[in-house]
Amino acid sequence: VQLQAFGGGLAQAGGSLRLSCAASGHSFRSYSAAWFRQGPGKEREFVAYIDWAGGGLNYADSVKGRFTISRAKNLVHLQMNSLKPEDTDVYYCAAQKIGLDYRRPNAYGYWGQGTQVTVSS
Repeated sequence: VQLQAFGGGLAQAGGSLRLSCAASGHSFRSYSAAWFRQGPGKEREFVAYIDWAGGGLNYADSVKGRFTISRAKNLVHLQMNSLKPEDTDVYYCAAQKIGLDYRRPNAYGYWGQGTQVTVSS
């Protein structure tokens, strides 16, 4: 499975952005997926998770109620609303076959290249 994330950019506080992750590979529909984010000098942080069937949704407390993860065919989306300056980071999509330990980056074997999100105050 190969992943490519896109849709990042610059937004004002309170605004919205939609990230997407395009997956290649005929078996992607059987993979669980997640979004992580990472800032300079920081560890990669879990943001949101969705299982292979489009359920099992789980969010970091910092984004709950503002971000929504979804998937359709070979795409995984992250709708980000009510953005805050502290959401500024590089965002990565990831995929794994099993769906265990989904908050841990080490549980994922496939990663996209990252897309920058910058939120101005």
